[in-house]
Amino acid sequence: MTNELRERLAKLEHQQWMHWTKWLVKESDHDIPEELEEKWKKSWMPYEELSEEMKDKDRKWADKSLKEMKEFAEEMG
Repeated sequence: MTNELRERLAKLEHQQWMHWTKWLVKESDHDIPEELEEKWKKSWMPYEELSEEMKDKDRKWADKSLKEMKEFAEEMG
C-alpha cells in the first residue's frame, strides 16, 4: 500500500508543479527565462508519461509528505 500511496502522491505533486509553472508562465509580471520555460514545457505531460528520472523528482516530494503523515500519526498516538 505504501508504494501505491507514494505513486499517487508523486502524481499529485507533478500535477501541482505543472499548475504552478503554467501559472507562472502566463503571468506577465513574472519574467521567466525562455530556456527555463522551454525546459518546463517539456515536462508538461501526464505523470505516467514521464521518465523514471523525472518521476523520481516527484517521488522525493511524495516521500516528504509520507514522512510528515507518519510523524503526525505518531504524535496523535
